[in-house]
Amino acid sequence: MHFVALFFAGAFLCNSIPHLAKGLQGEPFPTPFATPRGVGNSPPLVNFLWGAFNVCIGLALLARHPVEIGANADSLVALAGALAIGVYLAVHFGKARGG
Repeated sequence: MHFVALFFAGAFLCNSIPHLAKGLQGEPFPTPFATPRGVGNSPPLVNFLWGAFNVCIGLALLARHPVEIGANADSLVALAGALAIGVYLAVHFGKARGG
């Protein structure tokens, strides 16, 4: 269960980055609350709040399952979560936004 939590911590923290960035820049960006879901744009405030929620979940998971940064299994699992969601979202938004 420890590795599952670390995987999702990495995924949530990675997912927070584009939402926080777009929200803070005042630009719309897709969220799960847009229509169509995950393709249409949500307003900057929704993006900021969704990004902040992702940070909170990621940090809560890390608080319950601390990880020592370095070349170890815990760090690699968290990195794998970030890479998995990052690759998936890059492909998804590349198709959805015509890039």
